Amino acid sequence: MIKKFLLIFFSFFLSAVFAAEPVLRGYDEYQIPAGYNIPIMSLQEFSTAYCEEGEPLNFITTTDIYIYETNIIPQGTKLTGFIDKKNEPVKGTNASMKVFINKMYLPDGFEMPIKAYIYTANDNLIGGELTPPLKWNKIPHYQRWSMFRAMGVLQCVPGGERKMGEHVTIAAGANLTMVLVAPINMTHTLIN
Repeated sequence: MIKKFLLIFFSFFLSAVFAAEPVLRGYDEYQIPAGYNIPIMSLQEFSTAYCEEGEPLNFITTTDIYIYETNIIPQGTKLTGFIDKKNEPVKGTNASMKVFINKMYLPDGFEMPIKAYIYTANDNLIGGELTPPLKWNKIPHYQRWSMFRAMGVLQCVPGGERKMGEHVTIAAGANLTMVLVAPINMTHTLIN
C-alpha cells in the first residue's frame, strides 16, 4: 500500500517537474515612453477658418514602430483626435490651434486610448506666428566719420504697426509628428 502511494506520488511529482509549458502568445507589456515622436499623416484638411474646437480629426501612422524585434505600432494604424484649443487671427499674430490625439486603432480593430499632441517647436501650437510689418520706415544710419564727413546709408526698419493675422490650414496628406504626453503601455500586439 505504501509502495503504491509512493509510486503514484513520485509519478505526479515527476510529471509536474518535467511537464512542458504550453506555448502562449507573447503577452509581454511594452512601454512607449512619454515624449516619443511618431510620424503621422493627416487624412483630412483642417483649418482655423472653418473648424471649431472639439471637431474630430483623423490621422494614420506612416512608419512601423518597433521595440526590439516586435512591431508595436504597425504602419497604417489609425489615430483620431480633435482641436483642443483654437485662437482666431488678430492684428499682429496669425491664428493658432492645438490638436490633441486621444485614440489609436490597430489594423485588427483593437482600440487603445492615448494622450498625444501634434508636435511643433512652439509648445505644440500650430500657427501663432508674428505677422510682417504693415510698413517700413527709412532711417539714416551713420557708419563712421571719414575725413570729417559723415558717411551714411538709408536703412529700412519695421514700423510700429503689423498686418492682420491669417488663418492656418493643414492640408490633407500633410506629414506631421505626434509627441506622446503620457506613456503607452502596449499589451496587445499583432501577430504576423
